[in-house]
Amino acid sequence: MVAADDDSMSSQKPHRAKQSGPKSETNKKKKKHGIFSNNKHQNPKTKLLQARSMEKEQKRLHIPTIDRTYDGQSPPPYIVVVQGPPGVGKSLVIKSLVKHVTHESLPEVKGPITIVTGKDRRITIVECPNDMNGMIDLAKVADLALLVIDGSYGFEMETFEFLNIMQAHGFPKVIGVLTHLDKFDKDVKKLRQAKERLKRRFWSETHVGAKLFYLSGLNGKYYLSRDTHNLFKFINCVGKLAPLKWRESHPYVLADRFEDVTRPEKVESDKKCDRNIALYGYLRGCNLKEGMNVHISGVGDYGLASVSVLDDPCPLPSKKKKRGLGDKDKLFYAPMSGIDGLLYDKDAVYVEINDHLVQYSDEKSRGDDGEDKVKSLQKIKEGLDEKLDKSSIDIFGRLRRKAVFEDESDAAVSDKAEDVESDEENEVEDGGDESAFGNISEWKQGLKNDVIKKNLNLMEIVYDTSLVNEKHESSDDDDAEEEEFFKAKGEESKKLGCDLGHVNSEDSSIFVNYGNLKNWKEKEVCETIRGRFTTGYRLKAAQRDENDEQYGDFEDLETGEKMDSGDEDAQVVERGIKKLALRAKFEAESNKSKSEEYDNANSPHNSEAKELGYVEKLKEEAEIRRQMNMVALNELDEDTRVSIEGYRTGTYVRLEIHNVPYEMVEFFDPCHPILVGGIGFGEDNAGYMQARFKKHRWHNKVLKTRDPITVSIGWRRYETCPVYAIEDKNGRHRMLKYTPQHMHCLAMFWGPLVPPNTGFVAFHNMSNNQARFRIVATSVVVEFNHEVRIAKKIKLVGYPCKIMKNTAFIKDMFTSDIEIARFEGSAIQTVSGIRGQVKKAAKNMLDNKVQEDGIVRCTFEDQIRMSDIIFLKAWTTVKVPQFYNPLTTALQPRDKTWEGMKTLSQQRREQNIPIPVNKVSLYKPIERKLRKFSSLVIPKKLQVALPFPSKPKDIPRRKRPSRRAVVMEPKDQRAHVIDQHYHLINKYKMKKRKVKEQHKRKVYEAEKAKNQEISKKRNREERRERYRTEDKQNKKMRRSQD
Repeated sequence: MVAADDDSMSSQKPHRAKQSGPKSETNKKKKKHGIFSNNKHQNPKTKLLQARSMEKEQKRLHIPTIDRTYDGQSPPPYIVVVQGPPGVGKSLVIKSLVKHVTHESLPEVKGPITIVTGKDRRITIVECPNDMNGMIDLAKVADLALLVIDGSYGFEMETFEFLNIMQAHGFPKVIGVLTHLDKFDKDVKKLRQAKERLKRRFWSETHVGAKLFYLSGLNGKYYLSRDTHNLFKFINCVGKLAPLKWRESHPYVLADRFEDVTRPEKVESDKKCDRNIALYGYLRGCNLKEGMNVHISGVGDYGLASVSVLDDPCPLPSKKKKRGLGDKDKLFYAPMSGIDGLLYDKDAVYVEINDHLVQYSDEKSRGDDGEDKVKSLQKIKEGLDEKLDKSSIDIFGRLRRKAVFEDESDAAVSDKAEDVESDEENEVEDGGDESAFGNISEWKQGLKNDVIKKNLNLMEIVYDTSLVNEKHESSDDDDAEEEEFFKAKGEESKKLGCDLGHVNSEDSSIFVNYGNLKNWKEKEVCETIRGRFTTGYRLKAAQRDENDEQYGDFEDLETGEKMDSGDEDAQVVERGIKKLALRAKFEAESNKSKSEEYDNANSPHNSEAKELGYVEKLKEEAEIRRQMNMVALNELDEDTRVSIEGYRTGTYVRLEIHNVPYEMVEFFDPCHPILVGGIGFGEDNAGYMQARFKKHRWHNKVLKTRDPITVSIGWRRYETCPVYAIEDKNGRHRMLKYTPQHMHCLAMFWGPLVPPNTGFVAFHNMSNNQARFRIVATSVVVEFNHEVRIAKKIKLVGYPCKIMKNTAFIKDMFTSDIEIARFEGSAIQTVSGIRGQVKKAAKNMLDNKVQEDGIVRCTFEDQIRMSDIIFLKAWTTVKVPQFYNPLTTALQPRDKTWEGMKTLSQQRREQNIPIPVNKVSLYKPIERKLRKFSSLVIPKKLQVALPFPSKPKDIPRRKRPSRRAVVMEPKDQRAHVIDQHYHLINKYKMKKRKVKEQHKRKVYEAEKAKNQEISKKRNREERRERYRTEDKQNKKMRRSQD
């Protein structure tokens, strides 16, 4: 059987690959491109995976940005802007989110609303008003934009305008929200098609894969809890936001409180006086330097009268390990919306306290001192007069003493030592190898005992005085009494016979020894407390600087060598910087995503050690520089640090600004945002700026040079008159009268300077009653300078007044000798192509006595004629208008549209002024006189030398025979007249017959069309009847077959 099986196996044919079909063609293509190799087990997708991993690696790399957050400082809340057309449900979306997070009802949406959404995360929700100015301000500061769209209606123009504004000012993360989906009346197919259509359109304007949420319906006053939960979860899980260049380099505050701090008597005397206002909000962007000017959107540029740092009204919860936020941690802050019983108006603050919030529970849980005092007041059953009647005076008072257990204090100290030890171990582990810091275990020994023995005294460190040494000695004596179970606070002072150390206790009149009081009129006694003042021991400090060896030398436990005490601070700082840098490097390496680890695992070079690239080195240098800056700044006092560093990002500040127009207070509307942006160095100066300009594809008209447009650039909005140009091949900027239709051009305009690569948008009219697209152009600043380099082509025309061989005197080309001097040496040309050159003014060179201005002497390469026209083609510099007009939209009612400079066409249209006609600009028919040239005369000597075909032929002209005049007889004349009358009558009859036939033809055509329409209708009815009959017969046949 085995032999038979072997024979059968050997007799089988080997496998033959297919030579035709789709699979064989694919294999041939792979062989052709070299994907197959000699190794049969090689994965054909290896190259694709490697390319993909390399692409992801390059995308991950970016130039490191400045981290402006510091240890222990909370970042500012993310700004979430809810934008949409009127009536789409923006306010309801915000109320639903606030209700879902805080379980509180929001009465009305006004101003920013700050909510704590996580342990280390806060968001500020702002509703975007239905106004172009508010949309521009919020697009500049938005970290996340919620675009609310009516699903039953579709996209509206406001949504696309807001997207274009964000693209120009720095595109943040965008989420779409579809509402009003319950209007589809359970038509599932139509709803699915609408969702797909809106999603595709949304992706085309943002990016493929942009998130789009669907709010399907209402549950009472709010959206469904499941839809709101999904939306909030995605908002809260948005990752680290990409840094935007303008925001990273400029501080700004989105005000959530507005107060008028002007003196009341000044307002009463003059209601239109300039006001002093106070704005509150979180500082974002970069640090706010002292003395920096700010721009208030819609108002203007102002200086800061004062800046003060306040406590965070909506702080982050504690850093305790919790699985989620409790009810007390879910804080929110919205002063303009009336949340939490506070409502800030422009002239008052209203406090509303509900009854159920006044009563406290009877729980025994101990709160803060204020809460305990209020609880104790609530539990009082008797009044103050009744208690006084029943009370008696106790002469011997009792001092309350707090018991401090030694076991608990020792345990706390030991725990502190263990924490310090564990922190040091973690720092070394984060840093990497032990070899970087030497022998770590050697210098760790005895660390716990050193920490226990070390008892820092702030008075001794700051003032360098020995006034408190007596207390240390008394405390050492108390430490010797270990047999006591506990010791009472203040015992050591009692042993001295006085209680001066506890004068702030409840009964400070007991145990006072007046014999130890000092006479402060003596100079020696006053010298003993000099160290308690900042100007105290200056002489001692000077002596200490001269003698640096007063603290002696110390031994380095890491290396075992003795070092001078003068180098201690520098080495400690350097060692701390290295540790922090290594820790940052370790955290950066450990925070790689799983996808990158998967790619590295699949790559063939995963076993090789990767060297640090250029970006990693930059990150390491930036982190080291940051740690060095932190170490240097932490050593400074608060005032010096603020003067150098400025007010840090994330702090809650109060900005006071003086001399603001009263209209800002009078027309204040909490629904419109107040944006305060810092002005950088040099940005308060005006100058020329050159921008790369492009007309928007949805604006149906081209833009004209020197027509006023409104631009939103940086924090400002102003009106200016640009001059458009295009760059030629030789680098010249040639002026354009109109912008190109579908390409970029250059625009030069005058205004406050901004850094290059700053984007901006342009408008013609910002009113809300426009149906068309309001954005006319988008642009980006290329450079700014103090001169204009735009040129325009000109063509000067002149006529010769006197010709002298190759020299001619030209008139009507220039108007003065100054113009001639400017164009000396310029090239000129006649219509026939004879070239020449401008020489000098020649009004005195003419023989005639009439001296006209503007006559120039020119030379040509050949003699010209008096009938020639001379052209001069040249370039002249174009002057850009030095005009810009800031928009003051906050100084007028919000429903009123700001009006700037009008164009000439708008003025003519409003006042019905006709367009003036310039007769010179009208096109006239060209009338050229017929020129008669004399006949060609050839000399006889030359005629002899000419060939025969070219010789003139003297052929006499043939005379035509003259016809004799016929004089008709009277009879013939009458016959001729009758014949003419007959022809005239016949012609009139034929004309009349032709008109009649045309009329009959029209009547016939109309009747024919009418009959065709009737017949067509009749045929249609017959076909329908026939089709009905056939359909009935087919149905009967099918029933009979079934």
